[in-house]
Amino acid sequence: MQSGFTKFCCFLCLWDSRATEHHYVRKEWQSRTQYEPGQQNVSAEPLVNPQDIFLPPLHIKLGLIKNFVKALNREGPAFQYLVKLFPKLSYAKIKEGIFVGPDIRKLMADKEFTKCLTPDEAAAWASFQNIVHHFLGNHKSPNFEEIIGDMLENYRKIGARMSLKMHFLHSHLDFFPENLGDTSDEQGERLHQDLANIERRYQGFWDEGMMSDYCWTLIRETDTKQYKRQSPTNLHF
Repeated sequence: MQSGFTKFCCFLCLWDSRATEHHYVRKEWQSRTQYEPGQQNVSAEPLVNPQDIFLPPLHIKLGLIKNFVKALNREGPAFQYLVKLFPKLSYAKIKEGIFVGPDIRKLMADKEFTKCLTPDEAAAWASFQNIVHHFLGNHKSPNFEEIIGDMLENYRKIGARMSLKMHFLHSHLDFFPENLGDTSDEQGERLHQDLANIERRYQGFWDEGMMSDYCWTLIRETDTKQYKRQSPTNLHF
């Protein structure tokens, strides 16, 4: 799919990301039947069957926290509390709701943050935590559909814009596998933390060299592990 704020960004249906008047209201959208490059925001031919794509719980979680934070009042006490709670994060990242797994766990464990929220924001925050514990975590609650419905309604009340990841919960809930809780967020969190370290090294300047640098770190790490697994008698110098 094409990057950026595209109109048809869902790989399962022709959900119109710009038709905000239909968001939170319309669930059924025309199924996507073709993936022709240049048509309906398709950038290239799919490498795999779209029905075999797995939606990582961590990415859904990151998308939900992003939409929640972006809906907060920049001058309100809740947003100002986030700025103080995460002094190492730039203001731009906090404003865009860009957090990693450890940041989310830290915020969920902070009782003072809830006191800074308005009643509607507090309800939305409670819904987010319910989804993390009862749908995206190790345990999938029997009433997960009700929990997700409450979350979407509470997000709508605070004016959170529906993103692609929220659209999956709204219109493609049956696409999530039954064993969603069996997956681990460890690799995904490791990726975000490694990239954050490299980003600090490049001081925020994104280019091709930054990504290639990260790939080389993976190659060097793999070579080191293979070297350690080899028996000393099989090494030649």
